Amino acid sequence: MVYNTLNSYWLWKELATHLKLSNPTYKYWKETQSFKLNNKYVFLKKNTLPPKYEHAQNILTDLSGYLPIKYASDRLNIDSHTFTYNKMALHNQFEYKFVEDVKFVNLKRFFLENGIKIKKNSMFHLGRINSLEITLDSTFYKINDNYGIVVYD
Repeated sequence: MVYNTLNSYWLWKELATHLKLSNPTYKYWKETQSFKLNNKYVFLKKNTLPPKYEHAQNILTDLSGYLPIKYASDRLNIDSHTFTYNKMALHNQFEYKFVEDVKFVNLKRFFLENGIKIKKNSMFHLGRINSLEITLDSTFYKINDNYGIVVYD
């Protein structure tokens, strides 16, 4: 599921700030798994930090269910302004969290609260109901009177 992407990861920027480490340090940790989202944010796999830094896991922010807003907007096929500006119609439908200066959105909560069922490789489009393309092999979920989400399996 898309919202489970970061369940097993820490934000590198947060770890580096707490431990005062230079940016490329994680690249030299042979046992530590990492990946990038949007070619911008680096995440390190939980429980793969070098023993010297394992203690830091107790102070890091759990990102389960959350995604950076740019990545989330790309996955939902919506403008990232939806998550950025509180005057946007759907802004208050989501829960947010800041880690360092990175804004994350809780997609898991949004999907669960709205009863949206997705599969591992599902694609979705969140938008105004009159602009959504609903096909025979898709499932439509109404969010409010003006917005909905279509899940394509």
